[in-house]
Amino acid sequence: MGIDTIGIIGAGTMGNGIAQVCATSGLSVVMVDISDAAVQKGLATIQGSLDRLLKKEKISAADKDAALARIRPSTRYEDLQGAQLVVEAATENLELKIKILRQLDQLLAPEVIVATNTSSISITQLAAVTGRAERFIGMHFFNPVPVMALVEIIRGLQTSDATHDAVRELALRLGKTPITVKNSPGFVVNRILVPMINEAFFVLAEGLASPEDIDAGMKLGCNHPIGPLALADMIGLDVCLAVMNVYFAEFNDSKYRPCPLLKEMVAAGYLGRKTGRGVYTYA
Repeated sequence: MGIDTIGIIGAGTMGNGIAQVCATSGLSVVMVDISDAAVQKGLATIQGSLDRLLKKEKISAADKDAALARIRPSTRYEDLQGAQLVVEAATENLELKIKILRQLDQLLAPEVIVATNTSSISITQLAAVTGRAERFIGMHFFNPVPVMALVEIIRGLQTSDATHDAVRELALRLGKTPITVKNSPGFVVNRILVPMINEAFFVLAEGLASPEDIDAGMKLGCNHPIGPLALADMIGLDVCLAVMNVYFAEFNDSKYRPCPLLKEMVAAGYLGRKTGRGVYTYA
């Protein structure tokens, strides 16, 4: 089955990024969110991103206009019915994802592939609530989607070879570098990355160094392009905490215990760049 139309559930940071790379790769996109305001905000983010690429002369004005013309905003799941693949990119919440997947099952033809952009939730568990477990897969993009080359393709226990191959081919078509990963909490990259971020919060909470020095240490000592605390602000402290909670519950191992400082900052609403305040303050 050829893929020329992609449905995307969610117009937030990940959803609009996925929509942008699909549209600039020549695919038709239906981007759905719960309100017109959310969809319009996502479109504005895409336009701003394309404007920056235009300014840097990485795309032409015609390229930008063509990409925007390929994106159809919607608040109706029914508009996804022409898609050959739908990517669920909603908030990292198990109950919400299950609700969305069940709605999609009622609307989409049996041959449609459904992918989830989850960063930590079990693909096997999500597949089991659908009527298309063999055609369900994880397609984990990284933020910012238009910049980051990696896509983790995560096979659930039920995922067919044909589904895996079709999604891998799509990732290559989008200009991404796919790696194939077995289903496990956090998969590969976040399994390593988020516990490192959590440990940086323990170091901060113990007063061993300032946030700036912690980040400088990892940038200069480990050749990381961004420090773990600044990265947490970019990802969202709430997302980091949600992932750590999944690890702690799934592995039942104290090494995945979320840092109390991370939990307290999330409780305070200090979620990072998206709220203007996290470890650092943003104008």
